[in-house]
This record gives sequence, structure tokens and C-alpha cells, in this order.
Amino acid sequence: MKQVSNMANTSNGSLATLLILFTISAAINTGAAQFPVQSQNLIADNISVVEGETATISCRVKNNDDSVIQLLNPNRQTIYFRDVRPLKDARFQLVNFSDNELRVSLSNVSLSDEGRYVCQLYSDPPQEAYANITVLVPPGNPIIESREDIVREGNETEITCTSMGSKPAATIRWMKGDKELQGKSKVEATYDRMFTVTSWLRFTVMREDDGVPVVCIVDHPAVKDFQTQKYLEVQYKPEVTIKVGFPQGLIREGENLELTCQAKGKPQPHQVNWVRVDDDVPSHAVITGSDLYIENLNKSYNGTYRCVASNSVGETYADYILYVRDAAPSTEAAAHDSQAGPEAQRLDHAVIGGVVAVVVFAMLCLLIVLGRYFARHKGTYFTHEAKGADDAADADTAIINAEGGHNNSDEKKEYYI
Repeated sequence: MKQVSNMANTSNGSLATLLILFTISAAINTGAAQFPVQSQNLIADNISVVEGETATISCRVKNNDDSVIQLLNPNRQTIYFRDVRPLKDARFQLVNFSDNELRVSLSNVSLSDEGRYVCQLYSDPPQEAYANITVLVPPGNPIIESREDIVREGNETEITCTSMGSKPAATIRWMKGDKELQGKSKVEATYDRMFTVTSWLRFTVMREDDGVPVVCIVDHPAVKDFQTQKYLEVQYKPEVTIKVGFPQGLIREGENLELTCQAKGKPQPHQVNWVRVDDDVPSHAVITGSDLYIENLNKSYNGTYRCVASNSVGETYADYILYVRDAAPSTEAAAHDSQAGPEAQRLDHAVIGGVVAVVVFAMLCLLIVLGRYFARHKGTYFTHEAKGADDAADADTAIINAEGGHNNSDEKKEYYI
């Protein structure tokens, strides 16, 4: 019984040991599932490739211990096992095989080749790494259209640009000359996993936009510098300026005047007229096309002369103000004066001297007359009235003496100085 009991104990111990080993193995396997080691030993890179070009898949191993490397497609079919290709697809070609790398090329890539490729290492436990192939499909040629071919200045125009059949969706930008403009875009997905992008651009045109290119730029990872453009054609009213042919500078009576009206517009002005504001153009003025010619000017011609130009868009004008001054001294008169010489100068001096002498004499006479006038109205008076009053002892005596003095009134004298 004791022997049987010992055998039972031994059996139980063996079972316990197996359970412990099984638990440890399960824990190791669970740990391997939770913490894969492929990132440490097996490496693969994601790939983006343009449709029709070649993609290269590389499975690399660090510190390989002679384990076997193989490459599987997204359907987990073996493409290469070591340096052997079981898959009958000649587009896959071996580029390099060694203990540390399996490199395979895939030519003429199509959308059906897109997916996750598996690099597998037959180690203990087996390891896997993944290479995702993304196929880029470039867009077709962009199409640019405008709502109208010819736009009038000040009006709004709309231009549309469409990029079709790309993967992923393209991005559209707008340029007008050297300035970037913001458009509004819409993306539509098609049944074959492609995308169509449409962008609208609206803006108000000015005459400076005439002949300026509006460029639609398509940005996509599969293409570079992909764009199309349309030149703006803008119609605008004429620009009018007046150019003076002659004379230059101040305008005097007797001279001739020539004015030229320069008008530029789109379309080219079909009519150019000269008018005089608030009056009629002189009857002898000559108008030839855009030129105005007036000879033998005088002050009655002063006024504002207007050039009016018009086209199908509208009408504009420019003004010229004519101001005629007195005629300049003639050259013959100036020449005659210069020939008179010293005799004419002496005659002028004599006349000036005579005028000065007359003025001085008149002033002296005026001073004499004024002196005599003031002398006759100015003097000192001496009388003997109240003579003796100063010697009186009192006031009554002074009055008596003063009254007595009136009897000698015939002695009153006056003195004039």
C-alpha cells in the first residue's frame, strides 16, 4: 500500500509539473501575441506607386539565424519562398535574396495590386511584417471653361476647372497673373474608386485684367506642374487724353492752335468728336479725324474744348481749356527801337526832365500861396482898456479908473505881424 501511495504521489507530481510547464508555455505564447517581435527583427515599408510603374517590396531581417523568409500577396498566396517564385505572375521579379533581405519588384502596377503584402520569417515563433501598397492614379488633363468669352469692365465672371479620374482626389488652386485667388471646390467619388474634382472661381474684372492669364493648378502626388490656363478678354470704355501739337507754353493772339485727341478702348472707339462747352466751335476751325486746328487765335476763342470718344461699351471725354493772352510786341517794333539809338534815348530823358521841372515849380507855387494865407489869419492885439486898474487901491477905484479909460477908445491900436 505504501508503494502504491508513493506511485500515486509521483504521478500527481508529474501532472503538476506538466501543468506548470503548459501554463508557462501558454503565457509565453500569449505574451508573443500581445507583444509581436516582428518590429524588432523583421522590417517592411509601406509603398506608394503610380499606376503603370514599378513597386519594390523589401523584407529585411536583423540578426537572422538562418530562418527562411517568404513573401505573400494580399490573398496570402506565396510570391517568393526564399529565392523561388511559386506564384505564376511574371510581373514579380527577384531583385535581391540574402540571409538578411528578400527584395522583389512588381512591374506595371494596377489598382488590383493594391493591398497589404506579408513578409514572413520562419523562426520560432514565426514573425510577420506588413507592406501596404497604395496605387496612385494621376488625373486626366484639367478642363477649364468660362461662363462667357468676353467680359465687360465691372462685371462678374465665373471660370470652372475640372480634374477627373484621379486617386486620391486632386486639389485645385487658382492664379490670376501673379496673384492667388480662392475658389470653391466639390469632390465626387466614382464607381471605380476614382475621384472627380470641380472648382469654381468668381471675381469682378477690371480693364487691367485684359489679356491676363487665369491659371488652374492641379495638385496631386502622382503629377507635378499640372495646369491649364485661360486668357481674359475684357471690354472697357475709351481712355481719352488731349495732346497739344502747338504752340508750346503761353498762347497769344494771332497764333495757331493744334490739338490731337488720343482715345484708346476695347473695342477701339468708333467715333471721336470735338465740341466747345457752352458755345460753338469757331467757324473757321478745321476738324480732321481726331485733330482740331484753329488759326489766328483771339480772346473770343477762350473756353473749354472737349474731345468725346465712344465705343460699344460707353462714352468718355477729356477737356482742354484755351486761354489766349495779349499779343507779344512785334519784332519789327523792337528792331525799330534798337535802331533809334542814343538820339531816342536823349529825347526820352529830355521829356522826363521837363515833366519833373514842371512838377517842382507847381509845388513851390503852392507853398508860397499857403504861407501868405496862414500869415493873414494870425496876429497879436494890444489895447488900453482898463488902463490904470492895476494901480487902484480897491475894486471900486479900479472900476472907476477902468470906466474912465473908455473915453480914450480912440487910442486903441492893432498890430499885425
